[in-house]
Amino acid sequence: MTAADHTVEDLLRSLAPQVLAVLVGRHGQFYACEDAVQEALLAAAVQWPEQGVPEHPCSWLVTVASRRLTDEWRSERARRDREVAVALREPGYAAVAPPADEEPPAGDDTLKLLFLCCHPALTVPAQVALTLRAVGGLSTAQIARAYLVPEATMSQRIRRAKQRIEATGARFVLPSAADRDARLGAVLHVLYLVFNEGYTASSGPDLHRAELTGEAIRLTRELRRLLSDDGEVTGLLALMLLTDAHRAARTGPGGELVPLAEQDRSRWDRAAIAEGVALVTEALTWSPPGPYQVQAAIAAVHAEAPSAAETDWRQIVALYRLLARIAPNPMVTLNQAAAVAMVDGPRAGLALLAPLDADERTAGHHRLAAVRAHLLELASEATAARAAYLAAARGTTSLPERRYLEVRAARLAADR
Repeated sequence: MTAADHTVEDLLRSLAPQVLAVLVGRHGQFYACEDAVQEALLAAAVQWPEQGVPEHPCSWLVTVASRRLTDEWRSERARRDREVAVALREPGYAAVAPPADEEPPAGDDTLKLLFLCCHPALTVPAQVALTLRAVGGLSTAQIARAYLVPEATMSQRIRRAKQRIEATGARFVLPSAADRDARLGAVLHVLYLVFNEGYTASSGPDLHRAELTGEAIRLTRELRRLLSDDGEVTGLLALMLLTDAHRAARTGPGGELVPLAEQDRSRWDRAAIAEGVALVTEALTWSPPGPYQVQAAIAAVHAEAPSAAETDWRQIVALYRLLARIAPNPMVTLNQAAAVAMVDGPRAGLALLAPLDADERTAGHHRLAAVRAHLLELASEATAARAAYLAAARGTTSLPERRYLEVRAARLAADR
């Protein structure tokens, strides 16, 4: 794939949720609109690399997708005309698409689409999966990896979610305050997953995908404008900014992964750090601490440390203990174990990892093997650490992560 192909692919990914939002806003019929958008994206992927990107790419996609809808409706109408002639006399029978050259409306309806996908008629897993697909632009395979389920299972979940949205007759508007609060947890979780997929891509040759992190940050900013009095919304934005601030230092000249302790901190984005620290500090003064605020506070401690050696690990351990109480999760335990090892030694960290071997969410997961390898290396157990690094390398589908883990294992073998 050429650089131009990558550019077109990135542009289409960023435009897809905007185009879908326009069509759903005009016509409803979520299922039909998403099918039409996918056909428009396929047409663009074929034509644009050869013919060039049009002057107004979003309008081009809206036009092509609208034509696909019109063709579908005309085909359906012809079939019904043949079968039931009386249908022609029913008022409002024919659905008419907008003119082909009509510009999409001003403004961004992506937040409306975000809340629509988090409709209370759906289960939380279905809300998250559908939004990652429609708003985040993630493939079904990427979402399946995020949930640790087979791709076929996730495909079925997304299909049923779209059908359920259709059946509810949900309107394409921002929800009322009560409905908004009911959906907010799923919305925040979706944005968090989109950001994480962009920051550490679950597969492929690149460590991060800036278009996903950028879109997650943009949407979270929009959400904060709507809900400036919600501490967790502010906390999530702070967490994203503080995490993304490391991006330039996370890879070396050859695209290799550079761990936090070895990063050149002069390359961190100090403006993003200052904004993130200010946001979480302010939110914690008036809002009860929630999971995103606590994670942002942990990120702030890392960001403000002059070096890895000067990090306030005791404060980080205390924050992880708080996070484990309010939002217990095996990934929280993984990070907590690494922090505990810096305060109480690697054996203490390894003890925290032991129960995760029996947790189906993490048993056999490459991140568990990677953290265990790191702690075993700190404990001077080179043979066991090398085996764990290699197990982690076999488990990840991210090429930069795999190369990093293999290099760590090779170094341990060379030191023997």
